[in-house]
Amino acid sequence: MIILLPPSETKRDGGATGSALDWSQLSFPALTAQRQAVASRLTALAADSEASRQVLGLSVKQQFEVQRNRTLHSAPVMPALDRYTGVLFDGLDAASMTPVERSFADKTVVVHSALFGPVGAGDPIPAYRLSHNSRLPGLALKAHWRQPISEALNGVEGLQLDLRSEAYAQLGAVSPNSVYLRVVNEGPDGKRVALSHFNKKAKGVFSRALVSAGIAHLTVETLMAWSRGAGFQLEPGAPGELDLVVPHSGV
Repeated sequence: MIILLPPSETKRDGGATGSALDWSQLSFPALTAQRQAVASRLTALAADSEASRQVLGLSVKQQFEVQRNRTLHSAPVMPALDRYTGVLFDGLDAASMTPVERSFADKTVVVHSALFGPVGAGDPIPAYRLSHNSRLPGLALKAHWRQPISEALNGVEGLQLDLRSEAYAQLGAVSPNSVYLRVVNEGPDGKRVALSHFNKKAKGVFSRALVSAGIAHLTVETLMAWSRGAGFQLEPGAPGELDLVVPHSGV
């Protein structure tokens, strides 16, 4: 089983002293060439601050993001689960995980990066700035990533729970044994509406519960049975999807 998460725009600074990016330490090694191609374009772009800010949609106050990209290959690294910040990763709360929970997360949680493609929770990565919709000169991210990522994910056995945003899902399809999780609210009339405000929080809290339980579910049926006992309303949605039904106040 893998829990496939979207990345976050915001990232924690720092990393292990004396460390640096090592491509061989990243999961899905078949993606190394694609990763290096994106990194090469990104670092070359970072030589021009104004062009970088325009491509990445940054303000002058966010120049530090350009500097991160300039030092991509030499900056210190830390596990991806610690690198990403924001609402979803606050809900996942990696800092409070026990050693057993962290070990399970390292085996099952995968974050889909626009720069690195899918990386494992424990993969050491530097801070960077690149989004799914960034237009790198000479490289279209969707065309560059879609087939290689699809092939990489197809090689993963077992249930794949896809919690990515639709935008990141377009960068690489998952295998036939995957199911897409959508966060919804159910109104008095029974109609379900996808949520945006509480979407990330709900995904983070749900992912943390999965990690804490430490169960590598093999089927959707066992996942749904577990969720009921864990206090979640997880129900079949559209074909190939599950609905995580939450109240208006979120999870």
